[in-house]
Amino acid sequence: MALSYRTRRRWSLAILLVGLPLYIVAAVTVIGWFDRFGVLVELALYVCLGVLWVVPFRSVFRGIGQSDPDRNGSE
Repeated sequence: MALSYRTRRRWSLAILLVGLPLYIVAAVTVIGWFDRFGVLVELALYVCLGVLWVVPFRSVFRGIGQSDPDRNGSE
């Protein structure tokens, strides 16, 4: 099922305002459970986790920064 542009904008806003902060807290908590890694290992883990969160939402965020394709050009 394809989402409309307007629906994708709303979902992307909800994901960024609610989901991303929750993901950040969860990632920091999980990494905190393990013994202290080296600085470079922790940096690599945080970078990987920082990129990994967006993979399932790629279709939601695609094209959000462009103008609405469903809107008429006369407005």
